[in-house]
Amino acid sequence: MAIVKNNERSEQSGLRLALLLPAGVALLAGLNAGLLLAGAPAPWQEPRLEDRHGMLMVLGFLGTLIALERAVALRRTGGFAAPALLGAGGLALITPLPALVGQLLLVAGLLALLWVYAGLYRRSRDDLVVVQALAAFLALVAAAMWTRVELPPLVPWLIGFLVLTIAAERVELARIAMPASAAATLTAHACAVTVALTLDLLWVPWGRVLFGASLLALVTWLLWHDVARRTILARGLPRYSAVALLLGYGWLALSALVWMGAALVADLAAPRAVPEVAYEIAVHAAFIGFAMSMVVAHAPVILPAVLRRPLHYRPLLWLPLVALHLTLAARLALAALDGLTGPWPWAALATALALLLFALVAAGSVIAGDRRGARPAPRSGRRPAPAHITETQNAQKTPGEDPS
Repeated sequence: MAIVKNNERSEQSGLRLALLLPAGVALLAGLNAGLLLAGAPAPWQEPRLEDRHGMLMVLGFLGTLIALERAVALRRTGGFAAPALLGAGGLALITPLPALVGQLLLVAGLLALLWVYAGLYRRSRDDLVVVQALAAFLALVAAAMWTRVELPPLVPWLIGFLVLTIAAERVELARIAMPASAAATLTAHACAVTVALTLDLLWVPWGRVLFGASLLALVTWLLWHDVARRTILARGLPRYSAVALLLGYGWLALSALVWMGAALVADLAAPRAVPEVAYEIAVHAAFIGFAMSMVVAHAPVILPAVLRRPLHYRPLLWLPLVALHLTLAARLALAALDGLTGPWPWAALATALALLLFALVAAGSVIAGDRRGARPAPRSGRRPAPAHITETQNAQKTPGEDPS
């Protein structure tokens, strides 16, 4: 019986790893496309990737990761259709196939993700699942409209998808440290973001201002209640996660302020006329500064639950975290000071390399942990409590000591 169970676990781990591979390919292709857009040296000179950069990074990479994690939580085989379709959509976008093939696969993957959320809600009746489903709906609207219109007007919808998904997962992971009304409050914030996006899509002049304001209100609330403000005084993994979280919140606040400022100074007759530099700052502060920093913060918790392989905390993890934020700060500072010229493309290249460095360090940590024979993650679909939550009390009592 034990042998059968071990074989089943091995097969499940193999399936999950196979579903992660398209996400990795989408990440590489998306970074390559970003370098082409920036005019930086890129290994693959394929101009058609430039228009697909955003979707490769958001839905092909991050969307596949989110869908896989949620499919694992659902514990139903059909749930894995969501990451499979999103991953296939990302792969199709980098092939010679018509763009519509990849676009339709992304739409199908998001519909499957909504089905996953429906199953999770029937099980838990949790408002946080509703917020995640609303986030997936925002992505679905963007993916469906991308078959008809250019991507730039849809970028705020993709930001909404990532922000609401990450916020809901953050509240879920940190529920023990959040107020009892956290789920209801987050639902109200999610509705505000959705209303603002709808107004912006309808070309209401103040829609973009309201979108920035709703993001700013949400990140302020998250920052005020997040336990990271206390666990940053701890050591090891709690401090590492806290630093990544707080930096991510800071970048999202910057993105919100830039969206608001750009909309306020733009001609109200053309509310979508966001200056190119402001667009660069707002978009990458949200997608890289916030979203990727949250991935870095939660990787030691999420990856073991998904792959059943440990990702042990090592001080080496600080290297890609620091590199990511320093290179992003240099990139956006250069954009603000000199425009998208001069050394800015090289800063964009440095940011891409920092993301690759994190992927390599994380993969190396998983492989090294596997060789040490560490136990796999539990079979339950519920996420394990992260170290920076379970050790909150210790961090509060002895802020200068390592709780471990």
